[in-house]
Amino acid sequence: MPLCSDVLIIGSGLAGQAAALRLAASRKVTLISKRTLEDSASSWAQGGIAAVLDNRDSIEAHIRDTINAGALLNDPRATRFVIENGRRAVDWLIEQGVPFTRDQDGYHLAQEGGHSARRVIHVADATGLAVQTTLTHKVRQHPNITILEQHIAVDLITGEKLGLAERRCYGAYVLDNTTGEVLTLGARHTLIATGGAGKVYLYTTNPDTSTGDGIAMAWRAGCRVANMEFIQFHPTCLYHPQAKSFLISEAVRGEGGRLLLPDGRRFMPRHDARAELAPRDVVARAIDFEMKKRGLDCVYLDISHKPAAFLAEHFPNIMARCSELGIDISRQPIPVVPAAHYTCGGVITDLRARTNLAGLYVAGEASCTGLHGANRLASNSLLECLVFAEAAANDILQQNESELPELPPWDDSRVSDPDEEIVIAHNWYELRRFMWDYVGIVRTTKRLQRAQNRIRLLLREIDDFYSLFRVSHDLIELRNLVVTADLIIRCALRRHESRGLHSSRNYPETLERARNTVLKRRL
Repeated sequence: MPLCSDVLIIGSGLAGQAAALRLAASRKVTLISKRTLEDSASSWAQGGIAAVLDNRDSIEAHIRDTINAGALLNDPRATRFVIENGRRAVDWLIEQGVPFTRDQDGYHLAQEGGHSARRVIHVADATGLAVQTTLTHKVRQHPNITILEQHIAVDLITGEKLGLAERRCYGAYVLDNTTGEVLTLGARHTLIATGGAGKVYLYTTNPDTSTGDGIAMAWRAGCRVANMEFIQFHPTCLYHPQAKSFLISEAVRGEGGRLLLPDGRRFMPRHDARAELAPRDVVARAIDFEMKKRGLDCVYLDISHKPAAFLAEHFPNIMARCSELGIDISRQPIPVVPAAHYTCGGVITDLRARTNLAGLYVAGEASCTGLHGANRLASNSLLECLVFAEAAANDILQQNESELPELPPWDDSRVSDPDEEIVIAHNWYELRRFMWDYVGIVRTTKRLQRAQNRIRLLLREIDDFYSLFRVSHDLIELRNLVVTADLIIRCALRRHESRGLHSSRNYPETLERARNTVLKRRL
């Protein structure tokens, strides 16, 4: 028997939990999480939430900074919609009890790269964790929210799969990782809030859960996808053999951190007049250039000129983690490298978070709303999660509730247990390795074509594996990663210019007119 609810939310990060809390007052919500509610990219967000909260700042300035960072590819309506709703989103978090850092003037606002004013509200250097902890406590207590942890979505249930004329989403098939059973979860409305696809690359700041699941599922269901070539590489990931995916926040540069070569010389002023406060794409390319030119394993981020007490107050988690690894940031610079950080493209949605498949919404990093353009401005990501979680919830609450059709159970009668699971591990590593080598910070057409040839082979191999054997958590993630990687490569090959995060040696110029790269799947 299918398990049915009013709304199925796939993903337990900020967008998913915020939407669940806004809906649960009058709707039955099922919230699924691949691991636990606490395991998401939102929890890892250090910097904060960008919003106009100071009288010396303005909506127009925030819009201008966002569009400048996005290399003019941003959708003006979506950008204005998000930024105008920023203050209300932050006020909602304050109402939920998020303990934002205060100073003598009220809430402390940080300044980050690409911003012309201090507008980033934060909780020290662990904003995402504080927000997630606050919301998770409320979600776990709410009687109208059914939580399914250790569950991963396999595929969406659509009218097409049911043989119906209506193109609509009716829920999803979901694997229970603890039992191996695939459940049928029916819902009148489904919200994808699964995050990005950082794990498609060998080096990333993202958690292991960031495998492009929502983007791949929506694509297979017939949703339009756009701008997947724009993968943001965070300039400063901690470089240490024992540090896995640890991010050194943008706010360190915002508070005066300087990027140095091993001999102590600054290099950012040679690359951009804004130096260390340039947007992430500029800084990441500059670091990549210096490392390749000089054969370096890393560069260094120095904040040691600030008092130790200041660092302990503003960056306690960074200071503690570095200290564990023998790095005293009050006395020595931090070794850093760029790493895949954020997926700026995704499933196309409107201002109500709706896709072109009725009944299916997408919010957060899996979406392409038009806010980020060709490069996300620092700390706009959590803001987008909040604004579009509210937009999706509002739209769902306005819909008339209809009956669900009969949903068939998952059919695994014609498959067997896999005989060689090592194939999954090998394909996983091969994919992430060639994506890093061929589809990285600086690209060439030849490298992209090599990647495309490799991805076609992997797609066929993994499709065969999926059709013959019972699904597993690792197989589902690998299947989604390969689809997402294919979308990234296809978008990158279509863009014949360098813009924002897409830097091509074959097309170094930026075209006069900014256009989106839109992919449509033939059903």
